[in-house]
Amino acid sequence: MDLQRLHKERRVAFWGQVLPYLGYVIQSGLAVVFGFALIAFAAWYTSLIMHIPPDLPIRWIMLMVAVPVAHVSFRTYLNEADIVFLRPQEHAMHQYFKSSRIRGVVYKIFGLLLLLVIAWPLYIRSDTAPKPLLLTILLFVLLKLLFSYGGWQELRMVSRSANMGYRLLRWALAVLLVAAWLWQPPLRSLPFIILVGVVYVLVLRFPVKLLVAWENLIRTEGVQAARVMRTLGWFVDVPALTQRVTPRRWLSWLGGNIPWDKKGAYRYLLFKTFVRTEPVGMVIRLGILGLLIIWITHTSWIGIAVYLFFIFLIGVQITSLRQYHKDSLWLQLYPLPAHTRRASFLDFVVRLLLPVAVVLWLPFLLRGTEGLISTLLTLAGGVLVVYLVRGAQAKKWRLDGQDEEEV
Repeated sequence: MDLQRLHKERRVAFWGQVLPYLGYVIQSGLAVVFGFALIAFAAWYTSLIMHIPPDLPIRWIMLMVAVPVAHVSFRTYLNEADIVFLRPQEHAMHQYFKSSRIRGVVYKIFGLLLLLVIAWPLYIRSDTAPKPLLLTILLFVLLKLLFSYGGWQELRMVSRSANMGYRLLRWALAVLLVAAWLWQPPLRSLPFIILVGVVYVLVLRFPVKLLVAWENLIRTEGVQAARVMRTLGWFVDVPALTQRVTPRRWLSWLGGNIPWDKKGAYRYLLFKTFVRTEPVGMVIRLGILGLLIIWITHTSWIGIAVYLFFIFLIGVQITSLRQYHKDSLWLQLYPLPAHTRRASFLDFVVRLLLPVAVVLWLPFLLRGTEGLISTLLTLAGGVLVVYLVRGAQAKKWRLDGQDEEEV
């Protein structure tokens, strides 16, 4: 069996399913929104470079730009049947995974370098002792290769606790090594980075690994495929794929005060689904990133635009749960009317998105009393975006024919 050809056929088949939906995505106005966002960002960034604040924490900004060097993902296109039908080829599966490993590294290197090149003009004008560009690019490429190797070894580990521990180690080392490069002179930081990299490679040999961790690879592939489909689901109905469920006890309180009655049943289900699936992680990451950017830009109109844009982005993540139980058999068996589900979903969106709007608005309080009216109007704009998202979801619900009667 030609395993490299099999991988290519599966990759072409998967993206062949995705491409027909891209036309609907473009028609939804995403291209126009992206164009306006790009123009607004270019105008703000040019203004920032021309008028750099004296207290700009440029090294912390560069650290956040470069830390994704630890991000690793591989598309293997494996499925459940492969445990039976490809297991006889286990000794030769390195040929199948060769393309996955190359693509999983190359594309991310291009993305990392793009971020670095965009941030570089601000860095060299702000830092008192900027590092050489070519040497920085070479270092980050080598770090990406190092952490990609570590990420692949994690997928082969037998113990899930070891997998999680080494994943945390990978991100911690990324922060440590990038910070060492940004804050220390090259002659001091480079030997340290090399030493830590060698120790990291040696430490990766300790955990017990499988030649092919079938279950782990199949589960990871299912999550990544579902992520692509869920992104498309923001714009058009797509086939639902299996979602990874992760118990998060530190968020288990969310939704716990919902009454145990027919009206609250679907809202309770939505809250628990949100806590245990991937959107909650995206909301947290977008919230942290949004707070940082808004804090940097809160003194200009760009900060207001960023504030409203991040409310919209987080709203997109929250409203993606509309598709999670759309075809659930249990919702057909339990006596939950469709119009009740619609009302519960819209209430769920507002209950989550309003606190997000308030938290993202907090950096504007740093303006003080001078811009109090503008600050309050900004919050009002955020609340308006929340209810616009709610209205758009109510319209989508009606267009999907999911409500049998008006609320």
